[in-house]
Amino acid sequence: MNQGDPAGDGCGNLHKRRMCTLSQPAHRGRVFRYLSYAADANNGTLTCRYELDGREFAERFTLPAGPRWRSEAARAAARLVFLLAGVSYYKTAAPPLIDLGQTALTETELAFLREFYVQGLGEFGYRNNLDLTSVRIEARRRQPQEAVAPEPAGQRRALVPFGGGIDSIVVVERVRRLADVALFVVNRPADRFAAIEAPAAVTGLPIVRAEREIDPRLLRSAELGFLNGHVPVTGILSAIAVLAAVLEDRDAVVMSNEWSASVPTLEYDGRPVNHQFSKSDIFEAAFRGVLAPASADRLPECFSWLRDRTELWVGQEFAALEQYHGSFRSCNKAFYSDKARRLDHWCGQCDKCCFIDLILAPFLPAAALRRIFAVTGEPLDNPGLAGKFRALLGAGAKPFECVGEVSECRAAVLLAARRDDRAGHPLLTELALEVTGWPDAPSAADAVAMLAPVGENFIPAGYR
Repeated sequence: MNQGDPAGDGCGNLHKRRMCTLSQPAHRGRVFRYLSYAADANNGTLTCRYELDGREFAERFTLPAGPRWRSEAARAAARLVFLLAGVSYYKTAAPPLIDLGQTALTETELAFLREFYVQGLGEFGYRNNLDLTSVRIEARRRQPQEAVAPEPAGQRRALVPFGGGIDSIVVVERVRRLADVALFVVNRPADRFAAIEAPAAVTGLPIVRAEREIDPRLLRSAELGFLNGHVPVTGILSAIAVLAAVLEDRDAVVMSNEWSASVPTLEYDGRPVNHQFSKSDIFEAAFRGVLAPASADRLPECFSWLRDRTELWVGQEFAALEQYHGSFRSCNKAFYSDKARRLDHWCGQCDKCCFIDLILAPFLPAAALRRIFAVTGEPLDNPGLAGKFRALLGAGAKPFECVGEVSECRAAVLLAARRDDRAGHPLLTELALEVTGWPDAPSAADAVAMLAPVGENFIPAGYR
């Protein structure tokens, strides 16, 4: 999904410059504490409270009200939301100690939460010149419950988090063949993104909504002297989606995180830094391990339907879904929290615009892509964006963005350059010549092979 953290990164994307890195390590707080969480079944709200060095924060989530809030499964799912949502407040001063207070954790949960902080805040630490590997989490221990056996196969009822981009659209169209599907969308109160609502309307499917009300002080980060940067927001949204699936009596949360999300953006001091950590296979496996024994009632499955699929495969699939070509939008500027800055069209300049253009170019006619980017012009037609495309191909610093892996982008260039309607295209021809001249250049067979499944997935039998 494209619902980011409104207090998140206001920095440039190229890590090569480390534009947001401080010359000295940032001043850090002392202790971050988990205080409490409380659910109100009548109003459908979950309120989570935290404290950092005497400053208290509260975050509220609003979902459909009803008696299922009182179930053991809902209580377990709400607890997971509480555990993961804390990361947004921890980052305000990133202290070396996290105190879980009265919230006891199993050994599995403790290991999962620590990696969520350390790896999930890898980009944040990199940009702020902070080493988070020594962070300590103090928590009382509890014994794990027995994992609940899967229920007998029946009518599948899936909840698909929907961000309006090509990944979630492809997943919706595949999963609706197998199950009763509802979309899941998270927004701030009284705010909806047109870039999500328009393609959601095309699906014709019901929408389950959640409102996320972040403590307003996070929006004043600069004024209050808070540290700032990227948080693993997809992990938080995954937990909210599990809670929503419990409340809606659905058996699965089906994510749209593909193979390349597991590839680190860079390595620094021998450690991976992945902008998409909470979309990775490492996070997915660990989150599933926490879900399985979390409740005496069985919690919904959570898995990505695209885990073993490349963005190149997604691009090929999306090209055939013509009904969405006029409504989808993955441009970052469609999702600004500030409505005054939010665009109602593709900006045609950002890394996401360049990547989407590139990954669709092998499969969509050039004329179709030019219609999609009609307001600002197709990125591939703009020679001034050559540097952004070269970065996607690995000839520059990979952007801290949700974009594909280098080999996918190289395959896309070679396949697109071979299209008759791209013959002689200046930038594509130039990029394809560069790629074929590199020692590790993909062959034609390599490019085609990226349209096949890659690696493993966690998809349960009923959703294959």
